[in-house]
Amino acid sequence: MPETAKAARYLLHQHPELSGQEQHTAARIIKWLTAVNPDQILTGLGGHGVAAVFGAENAGPKILLRCELDGLPIQETNTFEYRSQQSGVAHKCGHDGHMAILLEVARRLQQKPVKTAQVILLFQPAEETGAGAAAVCSDPQYQALQPDYAFALHNMPGYPLGSVMLREGTMNCASRGVIISLQGKTAHAAQPEAGHSPAPAMTSLIDAMAGYADQFGPTELALATVVGARLGAKAFGTAPADAEIYLTLRSETDTTMQAMLDDIEQRLKLQCRQHQLTYTMDYQDVFPTVCNTQTGAGIVADAASSSGTELIRLSRPIRWSEDFGHIIAGRDGALFGLGAGEQQAALHNPDYDFPDELIGYGADMFIDIVKQCMVN
Repeated sequence: MPETAKAARYLLHQHPELSGQEQHTAARIIKWLTAVNPDQILTGLGGHGVAAVFGAENAGPKILLRCELDGLPIQETNTFEYRSQQSGVAHKCGHDGHMAILLEVARRLQQKPVKTAQVILLFQPAEETGAGAAAVCSDPQYQALQPDYAFALHNMPGYPLGSVMLREGTMNCASRGVIISLQGKTAHAAQPEAGHSPAPAMTSLIDAMAGYADQFGPTELALATVVGARLGAKAFGTAPADAEIYLTLRSETDTTMQAMLDDIEQRLKLQCRQHQLTYTMDYQDVFPTVCNTQTGAGIVADAASSSGTELIRLSRPIRWSEDFGHIIAGRDGALFGLGAGEQQAALHNPDYDFPDELIGYGADMFIDIVKQCMVN
């Protein structure tokens, strides 16, 4: 393992890989984990995922701590020496820092082993696309681990450095990309009535999306964002036969997400009958809600209190999504925010960089969480 977790982060930052392509990142993690001699290293989890188990023979709770392997398709604009060496790919969400935190936790577990718990460090692939956690959870190797608790963190620019953001219940909203395809019948532009244009259905559906905040969201966030649309082609003699609408749906609960999807489909059926069209609906980047349990949120709060860390209780869920919801489902646990500084560039910005100081703060929190689980 590099001499420090910070040095590991710099190397990871220089060599980011996109979701589902993290084989070299995983190889580095495996090499570094081997140096701290965990009881077990699992590889190939849900693709390129890696897990290290410490205290595998211990009685007591099984505690999973998770980070992410993947970078983003963003061109970095920073000029420091450890900037990304991969054109168009960079760690602009801080996953390099999250990995460095878990590597530091691994180092501490080697130096001071736990006696009454098993600790599982999961380096998860493909978080950015929402595919990684589900794939890991479907992997028989992971299913054999059966953790009792699961915890994760995410750095959050705009909050005091090292502070902890937390709420019980929904921490991160559900979201999914929706691709609506409409198909009619083409006609000469001089005789559009001879065809079946999807234009009226398309505009009606887009208008309806604007009202979702009122229709579904009087007490919670319910948001439909039209991120793109296409109607026919630039052919001035032809009335169009096909159209596509690209939506991102976002909600505080999975129940509301399903209600939004049901409403869209009912509107599609009505419009298609009226205008003699056919349709399909496809989904991409599907994220469930991350729902912190009462026990899990309490453990994080107690860990923050024991270390004197500033705890900020969030009144509303975070709008951006996280696929940790798959991992936390059916067990106690929580995802919490870790303040990255009030003047830090926003996540997914080309000039963002994970603050090195957070490696220590994050590792301290995770170690304190393990301690709280052992006495809970």
